Amino acid sequence: MATLVLGGNGSEQITVESATLNRHGLVAGATGTGKTVSLQVLIEQLSQAGVPVIVPDIKGDLSGLAAAGKPHPKIDERLQYIAIEQHEFKGMPVVFWDLEGEKGHPIRTTMTEMGPLLLSDLLELNDTQTGILYACFSEADKQGWLLLDLDDLNSMLNWVADNSQELRAGYGNISSSSIGAIRRRLLVLREQGLEKFMGEPAVEVEDFMHLKDGQGVVNILSAAKLVEQSPRLYSTMLLWLLSELYEDLPEAGDLDKPKLVLCIDEAHLVFATAGKALLEKLEQVVRLIRSKGVGVIFITQNPLDIPEAVAGQLGLKIQHALRAFTAKDKRAIKAVADNFRENPKLDTLAVLPDLGTGEALVSSLDEKGRPKMVEQTLMSPPFSKIGPITLEDIKAVVKQSPHGNKFDQRIDRESAHELLLKRAEKKVAEQAPEPEPTTKAPTRRGRRRQTAGEAFVKSVSREVGRQFGRQLVRGIMGSLFKGR
Repeated sequence: MATLVLGGNGSEQITVESATLNRHGLVAGATGTGKTVSLQVLIEQLSQAGVPVIVPDIKGDLSGLAAAGKPHPKIDERLQYIAIEQHEFKGMPVVFWDLEGEKGHPIRTTMTEMGPLLLSDLLELNDTQTGILYACFSEADKQGWLLLDLDDLNSMLNWVADNSQELRAGYGNISSSSIGAIRRRLLVLREQGLEKFMGEPAVEVEDFMHLKDGQGVVNILSAAKLVEQSPRLYSTMLLWLLSELYEDLPEAGDLDKPKLVLCIDEAHLVFATAGKALLEKLEQVVRLIRSKGVGVIFITQNPLDIPEAVAGQLGLKIQHALRAFTAKDKRAIKAVADNFRENPKLDTLAVLPDLGTGEALVSSLDEKGRPKMVEQTLMSPPFSKIGPITLEDIKAVVKQSPHGNKFDQRIDRESAHELLLKRAEKKVAEQAPEPEPTTKAPTRRGRRRQTAGEAFVKSVSREVGRQFGRQLVRGIMGSLFKGR
């Protein structure tokens, strides 16, 4: 078991035991109050303890984890206040990931791994459209066709539409208008990055769980562009990660430290965009994933954005200042203050709006899993650089990655799209008439006329290949939800 030093209050250090960090945590506070640096300190402490971390980088600031920080008089003052005698400026072992493949390894999954529940939530489908999506996945399983990317799903939609009469008994009415609505939503999300996320080689849980010289590797997901273009796709990616961890990791019981910690920044987006069915699954997973040795850290401005079913499971709370401009804000501050275990030496309600930058109210669990009294804490300074590093520095780190070029080239295996295309071509060839024994005269342009069968084959090829040209990546969060 390791002791993580988060900060101090002038008389003692404020620490958290690594064994309690699979009970989940929260870093919250208004913009500009120091949330990002506090998260950086927590990640460093986890890495030092040998715990790998996955964290999305919304603003680019967390890329500084890869570089050493620099001394400063104010840092010296803070170290003295917290009574930290040794503080080594250094970077953490980092692996960069990026959906675009520009600032890290491309991160991909498959349609099958994402599953119909998460995909239908991402596409914002109604019940009827969701039922058709489930039919596509179910029939692909029955036929033994892989659903890997966007082409595969579109080909399955075509096949389901062509066989709607035969499938009606098992799935109900399958209308062309519903299939058209699904295709339109896929087209929109393709432009927002879904096509890049779906495909192979797909990442696996083991790819995030590396150690280097005894330190946990920090996996940084570049997400600034994704959050701006498609907040729903960003949320889906995090939910897929959570589901993969839950599905793939074995039961672990009580450990001295987590196997891995997943940070969910802008957590309010995840809960706000999730439909009712998905939200129920999410709350269930957060409750059960502790037994797999996985901790989840939620980062958001207002802690009330976290549903009560999830907030009730939080063991660590790092609460920075909240600002009160309206009566509603004041009520929110009171609700947040009431959620801490009372400290008779501290007026939590009065202190919360007046905390300075880098100060926070911190509460964690004791060795018996009981909440400690809240403490007003000056957070420790990080070992690594505060703020982003350059793109050139990021690329230099990527070159030294333990994954090498494993994910750099997309793979296109034979899957549903290719198999259905071959089936269509074979059917057309069987129905084509026998060629005439005599050679036809050339056309006026000197080229032979196509037979009806040849024209039909080309038409089918264009139609199937045109639907979504590239590849989508099959499986975001499916392994958790595909059983629903």
